[in-house]
Amino acid sequence: MGFSLFARMDFSIFKFVGNNLKNIVENPSHEGPEPEPGRYCFRLQKSRVYYVSESLVKRATNISRKSLVSLGTCIGKYTHAGSFHLTIMSLNLLAANAKHKVWLKPTSEMSFLYGNHVLKGGLGRITDSIVPGDGVVVFSMSDVPLGFGIAAKSTQDCRKLDPNGIVVLHQADIGEYLRDEDEL
Repeated sequence: MGFSLFARMDFSIFKFVGNNLKNIVENPSHEGPEPEPGRYCFRLQKSRVYYVSESLVKRATNISRKSLVSLGTCIGKYTHAGSFHLTIMSLNLLAANAKHKVWLKPTSEMSFLYGNHVLKGGLGRITDSIVPGDGVVVFSMSDVPLGFGIAAKSTQDCRKLDPNGIVVLHQADIGEYLRDEDEL
């Protein structure tokens, strides 16, 4: 696997967490028999990228790559064309380190969870300094992470947008656990 694959993955994650990417990798891991905390890393297994502790990676070497089904948390996958897509399973990681956030009104949560984009009328709050193309984590008003997407409008443009205007383009939501359970 070449550097370009990891660069595409890093860029996808960086759009959501910015400089907090360093915190994700340097997060101490307290699992395994070692007394000193280890670190987390990213591993590629059958076109899927996993976020896993180094301790678990060491213990998994006893299993052949062909027999290994999963390792850690699957945060994304590479398509046949070679582009990287974050999966809903990366939501907890993104939410904890998100640079840009939006909060939905309770009346708009179900629409988002069915796979629809976030409209201005359903927006409860939005962080400052969002520009179009930024990765955005979507929360309920009670701070429960619901999913993530790409900003369609800047924070400033949202203030003067009509209520049916799209603010965030849907990428993934927690409803996918039910809709796509066979693929996850």
